[in-house]
Amino acid sequence: MGNRIHYYFILFSIVIFGCKETEVTPQKSADLPLSEHLTLGNPSGATDNITDINNYLLLKPQYALSYSRDRGIPNWVSWHVSPDWLGSADRQDDFRADMSLPSGWYKVSATSYTGSGFDRGHNLPSADRTKTVEDNSSTFLMTNMIPQAPNHNRQTWASLEDYTRDLVRVGMEAYVIMGSYGVGGTGSNGPTNTIDNGRVTVPRNIWKVVVVLPQGENDITRINESTRVIAVNTPNINTVNTDWGGYRTTVDEIEQATGYDLLSALPEQLQRVLEAKVDNGPTR
Repeated sequence: MGNRIHYYFILFSIVIFGCKETEVTPQKSADLPLSEHLTLGNPSGATDNITDINNYLLLKPQYALSYSRDRGIPNWVSWHVSPDWLGSADRQDDFRADMSLPSGWYKVSATSYTGSGFDRGHNLPSADRTKTVEDNSSTFLMTNMIPQAPNHNRQTWASLEDYTRDLVRVGMEAYVIMGSYGVGGTGSNGPTNTIDNGRVTVPRNIWKVVVVLPQGENDITRINESTRVIAVNTPNINTVNTDWGGYRTTVDEIEQATGYDLLSALPEQLQRVLEAKVDNGPTR
């Protein structure tokens, strides 16, 4: 009888503690649905675990991003630009809070940047998502915005965004990762570190990596040592040069500044080659 009781106690313990372990295991990014927009990898290893408050993964049909609750802005946003995403949908201008953020998190609103001297700067540009009204509207969620110096947003960055779409229109496609880091930028009202009563950080630097391919299938397998990779790192200031080409750098330099692994889905040898190059191609 004693042996039988001992056996049932052990069995009961295995069931109880086994269930508890399963219940508290956090969901890893590898368990999440694959996204077209993470074809090149997940730069910061972001997950949708609520404990990752400053590296929280949001997967939208139109893009993917890592969000920082404490900074009130994305760390990076990743997306694909191809003819499948371009059409004739109008710009929606429906800036709004992203209600998909976890309950209890502060949600940056459409008016959070008002009077700050900074634009609500898109990471994924509105004009990269014009196939449908829904696609375009998705770009106006505030989780896709950073406080961006107006001249930076409307001139330097707009020129790079236009150039990327021009490449798509002549037979290319692009995988784009944009992000920001540091604290403190200079907008039309002068320098500042935060806005919205300290709840939104103004980044010091804004960067972008664009991987350019001829349109086709099985994109990841078509990237080789000759693939054009445009890496740009700029100061978030209103006196920024309008020529984005002057800010070209290496992916390695951006990785060193951010701690991210930007092209992690590629073979390591290919990463080493592509990430060490400074693009010298045309800029318009």
